[in-house]
Amino acid sequence: MEKERKSQIGVSRRFAIAPMIDWTDRHCRFFHRQLSRRALLYTEMVVADGIIHGDRERLLGFDEAEHPVALQLGGSDPDKLAEAVRAGNGFGYDEINLNVGCPSDRVQSGAFGACLMREPELVGACVAAMKSVSDVPVTVKCRIGVDDQDPEIALPALARAVSDAGADAIWVHARKAWLDGLSPKENRDIPPLDYDRVYRLKREFPNVFIGINGGIGNLNQALEHLNHVDGVMLGRAAYHNAALLADVDRKLFGLDVPETDWNAVCTTMMDYAENHLASGGRLGHVTRHMVGLFQGVRGARRYRQILSADAARPGAGPEVIAAAFAEIDFVDLGAAA
Repeated sequence: MEKERKSQIGVSRRFAIAPMIDWTDRHCRFFHRQLSRRALLYTEMVVADGIIHGDRERLLGFDEAEHPVALQLGGSDPDKLAEAVRAGNGFGYDEINLNVGCPSDRVQSGAFGACLMREPELVGACVAAMKSVSDVPVTVKCRIGVDDQDPEIALPALARAVSDAGADAIWVHARKAWLDGLSPKENRDIPPLDYDRVYRLKREFPNVFIGINGGIGNLNQALEHLNHVDGVMLGRAAYHNAALLADVDRKLFGLDVPETDWNAVCTTMMDYAENHLASGGRLGHVTRHMVGLFQGVRGARRYRQILSADAARPGAGPEVIAAAFAEIDFVDLGAAA
């Protein structure tokens, strides 16, 4: 069973949706799963200390429909990360990922995330500790370097350390992180992309899964990257224009799947929202992730208005989702695809 699970997750790694703080929560992932059955979904980064001391169901719980789903951890203490992995095992994640790329102030103050690019030996020790207790593959997501590091030295050094420790895959955001002088938002755009550096890493480590992330805007670009690396990860493009995910199974995985049944997506999300409301949640927890679904399609502006405004009104229920979908010209959507 474990061998089969590793094989399945390896296939799904061909296309992944990036972990994004405040965005890829369980409601977002459930929604994205309605659009692609095969894409690998990632949680937001969850800090190991939070798992050890906090509400594990709130931090780690997810719907079975989300599989395949990976848990991303933040931390730099091998023992604490191992304890967090044990907790993740109990929830049934398909993969555990270590964050070595986030540039936020919060992460820097905790001495993990992108600043770990400077300490490849420590990252290797973290991966080894995680592997020793994990029931599933352990992977790493990193940058090509930080601040004044030379990516020609820093990236291969990290890759060597984590592959020697047994990492099952390395995802590389093809930018440096500038921890001194740029905000986290600026770090997503300003440092120049260097896809060739990631391609070379694959040539240097031919037996290691190397995936690429950063600035990839559509599935045609994703296919081009797959000529050089093993997997492609989309972040903001997948979130803000989620309709592109409806073509992932066909274009990226070569599956003979039917056209997306948008009525079924609407019904499923209404049922999901109703259950969330019954458990004490708010409609906006669900609908905020759906606002960007129909970019560039007739009716999309009104669709966005309904989900943004009406969902926030007291007593709003799943019927808001139906009203929003009713504004979309699905003939135009098909033509745009």
